[in-house]
Amino acid sequence: MAVPKKRTSGSRKKIRNRAWKSRPAKVASVAFSLAQSVLTGRSTSFYYITEEVAEKKEKDSPKN
Repeated sequence: MAVPKKRTSGSRKKIRNRAWKSRPAKVASVAFSLAQSVLTGRSTSFYYITEEVAEKKEKDSPKN
């Protein structure tokens, strides 16, 4: 069975723990920022179908 040779120092544990926790925090921050820009209508990098566009497409599409 594999066993570590030496004990990991407390500072090394804290560094790894901070790195582990900071990644999701960054992703959450970016997601929240994108959501804010979409809701305020200032988004330039995110495309989505609004109700107006969906209604216009329904009117323009031929009925079968």
